[in-house]
Amino acid sequence: MSNHHRSSSKNGLPPQELLDDLCSRFVLNVPKEDLQSFERILFLVEYAHWFYEDNSVENNPSLKSLNLKEFTSLLFNSCDVLKPYVAHIDDIFKDFTSYKVRVPVTGAIILDETYERCLLVKGWKGSSWSFPRGKKSKDEEDHACAIREVMEETGFDVSKLLNKDEYLEVIFGQQRVRLYIIAGVKDDTAFAPLTKKEISEIAWHRLDELQPASDEVISRSITGLKLYMVAPFLASLKSWISTHQPAMAPRPDLPLKGICVWKAKPGSIGSSSTVMDIQPTKPEPDSHTPDLGPGKSFRNFRFDTASILQAMETSFSS
Repeated sequence: MSNHHRSSSKNGLPPQELLDDLCSRFVLNVPKEDLQSFERILFLVEYAHWFYEDNSVENNPSLKSLNLKEFTSLLFNSCDVLKPYVAHIDDIFKDFTSYKVRVPVTGAIILDETYERCLLVKGWKGSSWSFPRGKKSKDEEDHACAIREVMEETGFDVSKLLNKDEYLEVIFGQQRVRLYIIAGVKDDTAFAPLTKKEISEIAWHRLDELQPASDEVISRSITGLKLYMVAPFLASLKSWISTHQPAMAPRPDLPLKGICVWKAKPGSIGSSSTVMDIQPTKPEPDSHTPDLGPGKSFRNFRFDTASILQAMETSFSS
């Protein structure tokens, strides 16, 4: 980000100039259809938050790192078109987080050439391991989302290996999770995330050591490894493997423990090779998810989209 936002206000909070820029860049300067429901507007606020954390804070250490709710409150209090809804911020945020868990997720189960190991990624802040996956963008097809998410989280392009008919799918509450099976990947393949502050480690893990005590969403493997959205897929994955011939025979010489293929260095923020000063390629609400629309999800809340659109016109003409 340019240096004209290097200044900061008291307590490390972002200055008004920076908040105005983020509001203009991510909330006002968008297609009109993205301003028709509070869910979509909150996704835009989330984009602004990602940009603030990945660029503004990184380039100016005096700025304070904020969680999404703190950032949302600041932006609503500083952006003229959002100020009228500050009194509803708790309800807005609560409904938004509820909406997010209904957006479909897709990703991939990447198997090595022996089908004995799969690739897992560990989140930036947590200690859980999971298959690379993420939420669908608006109007995005399942397989396209999987290709994008795997590329962002591992740097590996599965587009030529993905078969649209080879997948496992599980429903978690109101959320559909589809993982495509990508089999036969060489264990010396180079992996490294392309997004900042999302992935802290990538490793090959033996499937037999991932077997959990239960098939809960959050579980622990027999070796104590903390797993998220892994266990419910293992039985179906084992059945798939039993009917498919691996490209390579089992290798008893491989270590039983997971083999780390990439790990963030202390203080690092991941690869920045594809991070640019533009709107992030993060997921938007899926168009097939029921859009509750303004005023339908809680009480009688409604965004005044007319004033927002008018602010857009003003910003364009200035």
